[in-house]
Amino acid sequence: MVKIIAIGDPHGSLDKIKKIPFKKFNPDLILVTGDLGSVDFARKFYFENVKRVEKGLPKKEYSDDLKKKLYMEYYNSSLKVIKYLSEIAPVYLIYGNADYVNSDIKKISKEIKKNLPLLGKGLRKIKHVRIVNNKIVNFKGISIGGLQYFVDASWIKEFNVKDKELKKKSKKEMKEIKKVLRNFDNVDILVCHQPPYGILDKVNFSSAPKHWKGKHAGSKIILDYVKKKQPEYVFCGHIHEGEGMKKVGKTCVYNLGVAGHKFVEFD
Repeated sequence: MVKIIAIGDPHGSLDKIKKIPFKKFNPDLILVTGDLGSVDFARKFYFENVKRVEKGLPKKEYSDDLKKKLYMEYYNSSLKVIKYLSEIAPVYLIYGNADYVNSDIKKISKEIKKNLPLLGKGLRKIKHVRIVNNKIVNFKGISIGGLQYFVDASWIKEFNVKDKELKKKSKKEMKEIKKVLRNFDNVDILVCHQPPYGILDKVNFSSAPKHWKGKHAGSKIILDYVKKKQPEYVFCGHIHEGEGMKKVGKTCVYNLGVAGHKFVEFD
């Protein structure tokens, strides 16, 4: 019997993580759906700028000190959460949209003229932790596909995104993800950040811009993959208000929200 706990986007909330009854489940493996660290202030800042643009006002700029403060809050809280989990069982994780890849961190370091610690390097120093972005891994006979967050063209269209750089990024990442998913045959579990399109993915949080509310922020590529390949489980997060379970054919899709959890067993 292989016992696995999947955990939704921690966002640095160690208090919520500690409420999960790990002793009751005694897991062999922990899966995490991305968005590891705390980005509360950065998120507030971002949505304030979205609303300013709607009103025709200029965006507020991040100072160098603020950029460093935001990143270090995220970095330290990410490591605390993952280190805590790693002392319970091996941890396999992916990156979400709020996580910093090396290129992001190096860009910020260059802008503020200060070296910032790389997230991946910090995570790899923690024993029993594995970053499974866009990889298939096998754990005691269970096949797990880890899908890193990507900018889906369906999101660009649904939210009528005008940003040329984001559109360019989407084209590049869609090409890469399609290639990754072609190799994800017969996985038992898909761990992804955003939900499949139309499945537990409707935006409805209180601070969302009005033109976002009620729209679907999931991925059509992921939906097509799930319909075709039918993994036993899909674990995701991203749209926190979508927390719950819904079936797509034989597949059980769980949006685990912020630090929600689901325990599963395999014979």
